[in-house]
Amino acid sequence: MKVVLFCGGYGMRMRGGTQSDVPKPMQMVGPRPLIWHVMRYYAHFGHTEFVLCLGYGAHHVKDFFLNYEETTSNDFVLSGGRTRLLSTDISDWSISFIQTGIESAIGERLRRVREHLDGDEMFLANYADVLTDAPLPAMIERFQSSEAGASMMVVPPQSSFHCVEMDEGGLVGSITAVSEMPLWENGGYFVLRQEIFDHIPKNGDLVADGCAELAKRGRLLAYPYRGFWKPTDTVKERYALDEGYAKGDRPWALWERRTAVASA
Repeated sequence: MKVVLFCGGYGMRMRGGTQSDVPKPMQMVGPRPLIWHVMRYYAHFGHTEFVLCLGYGAHHVKDFFLNYEETTSNDFVLSGGRTRLLSTDISDWSISFIQTGIESAIGERLRRVREHLDGDEMFLANYADVLTDAPLPAMIERFQSSEAGASMMVVPPQSSFHCVEMDEGGLVGSITAVSEMPLWENGGYFVLRQEIFDHIPKNGDLVADGCAELAKRGRLLAYPYRGFWKPTDTVKERYALDEGYAKGDRPWALWERRTAVASA
């Protein structure tokens, strides 16, 4: 399946502590940007055709791949001044770089790359800034066996705050951590059918318009996941992932597990 990645937003909550003109998916985690980690996740499961919805800071995304340095994350042999790679990241990837507007909403970005999906009945989509170790094949299989028009991974709330229940007089009856409440958040990993385009108006949003309309029609499927899932909406969250990477704590890097098994 083709993978549509939304990587053209401003990433306003990442400002301060980062380069101001770098889109959020290009913020670094370890030696590579977030978008690379997301793409490696999909490629690990055999999905190597990517459609990048570019916008703000598009030149950063283009420059990264046009000047991609395989030796940064692969073993190699240097002999006689020439490099021979022992493994490769992206040699089998196909990446379409499509400008979808600076101010476009996510749904509009998706509309603008529809022609690049070659009419495929089903495809994958992602915000390109959230990391997970979710079982993608199971997510796809569940969707394929349904008649839904779209599927989104949902996760427990990530907030560390507490919700307070009180009476009209202000007396507190209970205090509950948000993460313990029977609520789910959009996890940003989508499996979509072409039907989604019927419900996204011009300049519309993927979730607020497309998915919401499918939900009204009983055609939106949720894939609940309680495993590893980390967003990077803030500098603090990105730093936490970067620190984990440095310590070898990177559960989203499923491709490394495969390499470790092969080397054992």
